[in-house]
Amino acid sequence: MKQIGIRSCAVMGVACLALVLSSCMSVPNSPTPRFYMLQAVDGNKVSKKINTAPDVVIGVGPVKIPEYQDRPQIVTQDKEKMLKFAQFDRWGEPLDLGMTRLIRENLAVMLPEAKFTLYPWNSSVPVKYQVVVEIVQLDSDLDKDLFIVAQWLVIDVQNTKTIIIKRSEFRQSIVPQNYSGLAKTLGMACASLSSEIAEALATLETHS
Repeated sequence: MKQIGIRSCAVMGVACLALVLSSCMSVPNSPTPRFYMLQAVDGNKVSKKINTAPDVVIGVGPVKIPEYQDRPQIVTQDKEKMLKFAQFDRWGEPLDLGMTRLIRENLAVMLPEAKFTLYPWNSSVPVKYQVVVEIVQLDSDLDKDLFIVAQWLVIDVQNTKTIIIKRSEFRQSIVPQNYSGLAKTLGMACASLSSEIAEALATLETHS
């Protein structure tokens, strides 16, 4: 009797295992995550390049983003302003670091004679100006547009003094209306912000 019971349990165990394996094999594969990267402006398409002193060193960063955007998933809003987190559409790098890199690359194109370094930099680097950016608001609706509000300032590093404080706002339609279009549109907004920062930095050099 005991042998029969053991055999019955073994048969049931094998049957259950086969059922589990069968169900696992029937589950479709999960979609492959897609990763997006912010692109800097094309130097050949920048119509206005600003001259500065060739020895000026500008430090870029940090760039602070809203807490709700500080995640790998791309964050959008629906018509009711509810946040949506894309499970399979993600940033290829932390968004705050990506925007810092992007602004630095844009400024290097717009101010070709200046030298740039990213925050944090070595204390031996003779940084003259530091650009600090806080993204106060970054909202996007894939069916509509992207809206970004940035509070930014320029610090005279040698004198530890803030010499410029400004606020910039940009609203741009998302084209095409998908995550790739969103990444492109955010890159364009960063280019507009970079342009305003470049002009402010050039003014400082003109009056220095």
